[in-house]
Amino acid sequence: MTGVRRAGALLLAALLCVASAGQARATGYRYWSFWERTGDHWTYATQGPSTARPADGDVQGFRFAVSEDSASARRPRGTADFDAICGKSPARPGKKRIALVLDFGTSSDAPSGQTPPARRTVCAAVSADGTTADALAAAAGPLRYDANALLCAIAGYPRKGCGEQVTAGKPAGKSAGKPAGSTPQEGPSVGLPVGVGVVVLLGVAAIWRARRRGRA
Repeated sequence: MTGVRRAGALLLAALLCVASAGQARATGYRYWSFWERTGDHWTYATQGPSTARPADGDVQGFRFAVSEDSASARRPRGTADFDAICGKSPARPGKKRIALVLDFGTSSDAPSGQTPPARRTVCAAVSADGTTADALAAAAGPLRYDANALLCAIAGYPRKGCGEQVTAGKPAGKSAGKPAGSTPQEGPSVGLPVGVGVVVLLGVAAIWRARRRGRA
């Protein structure tokens, strides 16, 4: 049975190595996430700012950070009250007021060599059928988009880069290529479960062969 124990030990070691490699490849994306205020809570937006059409009195937020997916995305910080943000901007016929919360994130999320501006709030007045993108353009420019309509910069931040994939805290040189408001999704690496499956099959085969040799 020595061969069986040896095969089992090799199988366990191989599984641990594969699992460690999968953790080392954990990735995230550096991007602007888009949020809508529902009551006293932030809700991750289900559409991008170019299609979202908020109503007069709505509060919407943006947060720049490194996140793996929408479930782990960081919400805008601080208070977000429409009256506090837009109370001094009276309603006008044919216009609507959108309260925007812009959270530029922390230094740990900032691209190399860049410093995030302080969090700010702004009241944007746009036409009655205006989108969130219109509100941003009116009150938080300059904006920057990439060829895939991903919102890359608000108020000029960051100066460059757009949805970069980040591995172990370092850019991997890839773009998420997703519109803002639809989080760049990156599920578990296919290579990890496949690798584990192959290792398991090889280990089972090795144990089976060892048992046959023991019985011969």
